[in-house]
Amino acid sequence: MAEGYDAAIGGGFDLSPGVVSRSLAPVHVIAVASPAYMAGRTPPTDPSGLAAFDGILMRSLGTGRIRHWTMRDAEGTEMAGSPRETIVVNDPAAMRQAALLGLGVTMIALPDALAHLESGKLVRLLPRWYADAGALSIYFSSRTLLPAKTRVFIDFIVDAFRRERLAERFAGSLG
Repeated sequence: MAEGYDAAIGGGFDLSPGVVSRSLAPVHVIAVASPAYMAGRTPPTDPSGLAAFDGILMRSLGTGRIRHWTMRDAEGTEMAGSPRETIVVNDPAAMRQAALLGLGVTMIALPDALAHLESGKLVRLLPRWYADAGALSIYFSSRTLLPAKTRVFIDFIVDAFRRERLAERFAGSLG
């Protein structure tokens, strides 16, 4: 908002004064790999089994730390899950691309993987397990007199998420 945008879509932002958010969908992180990488390998049965695989991991630019996830299943069981550190990058698109190239297993947000899962270029490991990374939201000014074009845009985005069932499609908890 401070940069002059009417609305923004994203997740995990700290809200500045005067900015509100409307949740659109969960952001669930899942374990994926290419079929070529998994050929001849036994898939893990729980998150602890990810340690046996080459990992494509993310380093935080802010802290310099490797991101590790605690995964959960539909029953609420939680377990740490992380492949071994083989490749470390600082961009989710690079993680996805490395997985597509067959370089290992990565943990990425379901929206980043969905098209490749649907095309068969990636396979989901541990289909009943996911990590919760918060929500994908639309952010906008809390002004009471929101410009009509901004209100129309927000309503369009909310309706598109509902119509396309994106919240359900992005929910890693549904397996």
